[in-house]
Amino acid sequence: MKYIVLSLICGLASACGNMGTGTTGNSTTETTTPATYTPVANATNTEVNTRDRSDATMTPFDQNENSKDIAITAEIRKRLVGSTMSVNAANSKIMTQDGKVTLRGPVANAEEKARIDAIAKEVAGADKVDNQLEVAGN
Repeated sequence: MKYIVLSLICGLASACGNMGTGTTGNSTTETTTPATYTPVANATNTEVNTRDRSDATMTPFDQNENSKDIAITAEIRKRLVGSTMSVNAANSKIMTQDGKVTLRGPVANAEEKARIDAIAKEVAGADKVDNQLEVAGN
């Protein structure tokens, strides 16, 4: 009985020792090496984050909590999300303070920047939009 238990323990230890190596017992299986990750140059947003820490730069925390400003932001957001623009465009920062809208964030191209600007001007008024959207890659 001792020998049976001992052989079972050794067998389990052997099987556990081979976990993740592609081998189990006497059979072998082919192991695969995961694809190597190559980071994108300038993948960090250090410059943008530094700029956004400045009190002079408007961030979503500056959004007013009054019903009129919230309604303006919500209407612009609804139109962006319902559009066929890129994910970045649909996720643009929209901040409204005292009826004035500030748009920030990256968009795929100049056409998206212009479309978002037009939507914001239609909702808030032509003279009440500060378009700070950035075209990706520029």
